[in-house]
Amino acid sequence: MDVRLSPEQEALRASAAQVVARFGPKAVGQLDDPERGARLDAAVDESGWRELRGDTGAGVPLASGVEPALVAEELGRGLADVSFLGPTLAAELRRIAGAPPARSGETVGLDTDLGLLVHEGEPGSSPMVAIDTLGCDSAVYLVADADADADADADANANADADADPDADANANADADADPDADGYRLARVELGPTRSGLDLTRPSVILRSLSPPALVEGSQRLVTADDITRWTALGLALASADLSGVMGGAVALACEYAKERKQYGAAIGSFQAVQHMLADAFALTEGARSITLHAAWAVDALPASDALAAAAAAKAYSARAARTVCETVIQVHGGIGNTWECLAHVFLRRALFSGDICGDASVNLGRLLRHHGIGAGNGFR
Repeated sequence: MDVRLSPEQEALRASAAQVVARFGPKAVGQLDDPERGARLDAAVDESGWRELRGDTGAGVPLASGVEPALVAEELGRGLADVSFLGPTLAAELRRIAGAPPARSGETVGLDTDLGLLVHEGEPGSSPMVAIDTLGCDSAVYLVADADADADADADANANADADADPDADANANADADADPDADGYRLARVELGPTRSGLDLTRPSVILRSLSPPALVEGSQRLVTADDITRWTALGLALASADLSGVMGGAVALACEYAKERKQYGAAIGSFQAVQHMLADAFALTEGARSITLHAAWAVDALPASDALAAAAAAKAYSARAARTVCETVIQVHGGIGNTWECLAHVFLRRALFSGDICGDASVNLGRLLRHHGIGAGNGFR
């Protein structure tokens, strides 16, 4: 297996890095510059990167999971305050549902823990968070299909009848495991209100506290199955991990530059062995995250859905923990200035914490990985 990037992938990565270097923020104050932000958004829009997972016309994506992951990594490295992850995942949902491309900026809505895509409550019963909303006026999410609800009620009645017959209950469960597509979901869309910065200063979110009855997306040609959601989640985890990998790389670069310039006792602090070891450990964590993330991005389309999710869960569990450690190390290397608003170190940490929760945090994904390998409480491992 050749794990090297192709020339086209290298060119895509270089192009994304060039755009971020030209239009990305170089200081915290530049995050409030609307003209610079508009130029960055226009450059990303013209590049077509948000449509990398769009439909070719045959139901397959234009690009594999690796290409958007490379873009996500570079955007994270440069703290690019532009929407990408949300619109990319929204385009993936539309492709899966057989829906036409969005006519305007669109992102995805998740539950308040940022872990689930499906809104299971009654209208107005539970809030939803639209992520990565810069330039987006709507969010898509999934609701249970009415026919699927009826089937679920029938299954519940069948299970109740089977309580007196353990063999019948076992057979029913076996049939459910053999038919993962029994339940289906419809693609719904909701308009967004004013954006709020929240934790991540580079990618605002919108909390939707009262959802009206779902407005189904017109033109959707098929139900979204449980298997589809599994593969979509794998892509979401891979892209979030790629963003974390980029954030770590950018944070380490920031700390290295500071260590070269900041002097103490007449010498640059980068010459002190203790600082060198801290940065070396941070760099090693960054490289580990990048490696496992590229495998997860490749697995999105190359492996069965359950295996792709396991690969992505491993990447996210590693990257989420590593990113927090790396960003806290970077703040420590900066000393007192690292705790000030003017230093970019806290912006890296904020972005890492937010990306670390998208599609599930480290503990959630460790659980996914353990379940995939059949490791659970019953055998003493947890």
